[in-house]
Amino acid sequence: MTARLTDTADHYGTIVAGAGPAGTLAALGAATRGSVLLVDSSPLPRDKSCGGMLNEYAQEFLTSFGDVPESMVLSPRYVNFRYVDWDRGIRKPTELRFLNVDRMQFDEWLVGLLPENVTLLPSTAVVGFSDGTESVSVELKSAGENRTVGCLNLVGADGARSNVRRMLGIGSVATYVTLQDFCRLDGEIEPYFDCIYMRGIGDCFAYSYVVPKGDVAIVGSVYYPKTHRPHEKQTLTLESLRAQIPQLRESVKREAWVALSVRAASDVVHGRGRVLLAGEAGGFMSPTSGEGISYALNSGMLAGQAIANHAPEEALAAYITSSAHISANIRRKLRWLPFMESSAGKYLAGFVPTPLVSKVTKGL
Repeated sequence: MTARLTDTADHYGTIVAGAGPAGTLAALGAATRGSVLLVDSSPLPRDKSCGGMLNEYAQEFLTSFGDVPESMVLSPRYVNFRYVDWDRGIRKPTELRFLNVDRMQFDEWLVGLLPENVTLLPSTAVVGFSDGTESVSVELKSAGENRTVGCLNLVGADGARSNVRRMLGIGSVATYVTLQDFCRLDGEIEPYFDCIYMRGIGDCFAYSYVVPKGDVAIVGSVYYPKTHRPHEKQTLTLESLRAQIPQLRESVKREAWVALSVRAASDVVHGRGRVLLAGEAGGFMSPTSGEGISYALNSGMLAGQAIANHAPEEALAAYITSSAHISANIRRKLRWLPFMESSAGKYLAGFVPTPLVSKVTKGL
């Protein structure tokens, strides 16, 4: 149920900040215990600079909610991951397969799964909170209006620049700069999620990706934190890609966003007191591939279940226990990260047999 700030109750069982996959799954789980207020600082529905691809883990996770609506599946239906060393002309396709979806419609579908006792407030931000021994007082702001609402647990699922995490006094995680162009397609391109490494853009450049999406292709680039003039670098990247992929025509839209740059196990934080963190707000994202949707779905679900099945003061401890496998997964991937980011690692990847690249990629 969508409402206005003035229509909200004085108290909810749970308040969730962020209506992306992590926040929506947290709200869905917590709703089995009682009322939930789900807020998002953006108008809804909203664009998010994201490849909009569901990996095999996310696809399997979503089977419990029924079939993914065909209306949000784009052409080609599936794309396989392919490693591309652009300068050396090396292409290594893998067996890692993604369902190709419209990200905005995907988020809308998840929100549509919420039960009646979840109240949705778009264009509403958490601007402060006080975590007490019996409840959490949350200050909300919408259209210049402020209101304080109480809850038993607060979930921060408000992304890479989480206000909830910052207000907990926990150090923020560094963020990559991401730019994404929607380029009109003049003809078909191969059905791959191409992850592209180039040497001519500069040390600030991490990788680019190209994904066909119906009559357009997403051309995105990821730049390391504190990159200067990323828009100029994205334009250079597009020029290089178009030189060899002539089907990429003019850009009809460019989006800018940020993504987590998880560098250490300490970047993963589950919360404090009665406040839980899920998705990117908690540092849950693959440090090696940048994939975040499956992490968001799983961490959000586990946060919601911990709230539903435990006393409010015990929910955080239960969440830490139930999500231990996610934390271990991130620690394992962090051990690979220095080698993967090094020039030597990127060079040697070109000599690894394609079947081995496919096998390793599934674990990243």
